[in-house]
Amino acid sequence: MDSFLEEEEEDEEAPTVVVAGKRRRRSHPAAQAALQPPLHLPFPPPQPVSSNEHKLNFKKSKEACLSYIQDALLQKQWKRAAEFLTCYVESLEKDYSREHIGPSEMIWRIGTEILWHHSQSSMKEFNCFMEQMKTLGVKRYLKVCLEHVFHLLCNGQIDEAYQNLSLAESWRFGEQTAIQDKEMKLIQAYRGLLDYYSWSKQKNILLEQGEDGFSDLAVEQEMHGYFRKAAVNLKEIIKIPGVWDIFVKCYVDLLEFYGDHNEARQVLNEYAYNSKFPANPNAHVYLYQFLKRQREPKKSLISALKILHDIVPSHELMIDFNTMLQKSKKRKKRRLGLEVIFAALDYAGWKENAKAWSCLARQVKQIVVSDKHLDWIKQEWNSRKDWWPAFHFSRYLAKRNWQEDKSLSYEKALVAGILLGKGCKYFKYVSHQGCKAQLKRFRMLKKFVNRHNLVYLKISGPPDSSVQP
Repeated sequence: MDSFLEEEEEDEEAPTVVVAGKRRRRSHPAAQAALQPPLHLPFPPPQPVSSNEHKLNFKKSKEACLSYIQDALLQKQWKRAAEFLTCYVESLEKDYSREHIGPSEMIWRIGTEILWHHSQSSMKEFNCFMEQMKTLGVKRYLKVCLEHVFHLLCNGQIDEAYQNLSLAESWRFGEQTAIQDKEMKLIQAYRGLLDYYSWSKQKNILLEQGEDGFSDLAVEQEMHGYFRKAAVNLKEIIKIPGVWDIFVKCYVDLLEFYGDHNEARQVLNEYAYNSKFPANPNAHVYLYQFLKRQREPKKSLISALKILHDIVPSHELMIDFNTMLQKSKKRKKRRLGLEVIFAALDYAGWKENAKAWSCLARQVKQIVVSDKHLDWIKQEWNSRKDWWPAFHFSRYLAKRNWQEDKSLSYEKALVAGILLGKGCKYFKYVSHQGCKAQLKRFRMLKKFVNRHNLVYLKISGPPDSSVQP
């Protein structure tokens, strides 16, 4: 990290830092040179002091230095943070003989953050720093190894990451090995993930060769070797309660490729329904996608999405859920479908989702034409009539939707006309613009809403307590 502490150009006057009675040159952006006065860290100068007084002074100095580091980090002044961290480390080195302090984790975390963002940071220096951190504290050896691996992966150095994982997996240090058992399982899991990556590459090579009518036995054997190594480690980590999305997806992919669909189903069911695992929407997404690939009955698909709806009513799969429910012959499921699409449109991320508005418009239109189940619409609208008009149906949104997506404005105008009547600002603007542009569908829309304007009066009345969901 010392290599980052370069002086600025000669024509710029760098402020000084006084540390333990010594003056240091401090570099920083030129724009700040005239604004910042010399910084004085309150490290006491060397002088005869009592042991207790020294401890107190050192504690204050350390806290002050950490405060400067924190300030630099929050302001993203990485060079300045690096300078203060260097001062901090040097001070600790001078004081180690007097009192044992274990700041290695703090140095590791701060140093890693600085090196990650510093403009002059290089992989060589980052690797050197991480190796030093591994030897500095055995109690967090495997955590440091994991962070090192993540950094290597982010920089595309997959082979180096795999080598580091292999070395970490072979690490042994008495009792510390057993204490860091969870970290060791993560090390093995990420090695399994990289084995899966290698398997996937070999699989793609084999599939390309298959298309050309060729098959390489050596590639196939190598692929199976990666499969065995990946499967062992991935299977172990997903037994432990936790959120293991990437590991589950890769393991299921391996199992499906080799035709072990029963094992894949068992893994996904366990991940989604085992109460020991934390609630995880993705677990139900993966199960639904697997069931869909296996062409399972719609009953199973609906069951998986029902739980997802309860956890995340704004999930993108709610359109699929609504579509399946609307096709059901059971009234209860069609009723649920209306509830699902109304709930999704409560969220800002769905405001301009044309598919969602199309689903709602289609179901509302079916109910109005059949003149059955208007109570369904009424129940959903009662809790929204105070805020949906401003949220979805303002004149401003009518103009913007018309300009950006006429199909979206058509679907929303139909819903707005039924829920708020023909006097609704959104409906009036869109229908007028559509008729002005001589678009037939908008003329039909205007006639439909005018013809069924009484529906607005029926659903806008006071809630009927006798109506059952």
